[in-house]
Amino acid sequence: MEQTKGNRVVISVVGQDQKGIIAKVTAILADKNVNILDISQTIMQGFFTMVMVVDVKDYNGDIDSLATYFKPLEEEMGLKIRLQHEDIFNFMHRI
Repeated sequence: MEQTKGNRVVISVVGQDQKGIIAKVTAILADKNVNILDISQTIMQGFFTMVMVVDVKDYNGDIDSLATYFKPLEEEMGLKIRLQHEDIFNFMHRI
């Protein structure tokens, strides 16, 4: 079993395709000591979509505080960036 279980967050990024999205998102994560465990990205009809699973065990804060670091990037690049703790998905499967 993965040692990171319980510390994982799913990050989704959606917006018009443009240069630098991945670089800027991952730079914020690296700056906040967040490790990327998995990443998937595609362009659909000109829309950039990316989903990442990250490990936040070394980040000093909660998900809401981490999300605030993406707000300027959302405004700058016209993106929608959403962070959800893995527990949301785990609870959905229990119902």
